[in-house]
Amino acid sequence: MKTAVEWLEDNLLSEPWAEEHFKHNSECWDKAKEMEKEQIINCCIQTTQDCYIAIMGHLNAPLQFTDEDLSNQKLEAEQYYNETFNK
Repeated sequence: MKTAVEWLEDNLLSEPWAEEHFKHNSECWDKAKEMEKEQIINCCIQTTQDCYIAIMGHLNAPLQFTDEDLSNQKLEAEQYYNETFNK
């Protein structure tokens, strides 16, 4: 699966008129891809935390995320990104 930025890059760069405007901006494309990756990873982390909070709230149990929890969530989110988008 491609990210939205990858899809846009492929489609724009396949157009003959786009060559002079877009092909020489590889740094821009790389920055946009990195920003999108960070957004996807942050969304995964936030969704995981929201689910934990909802479950623990339903159980009336206190919830605090440790540094280890946050580290594990980031690793899982990066793994999801790599498995989904880096094939």
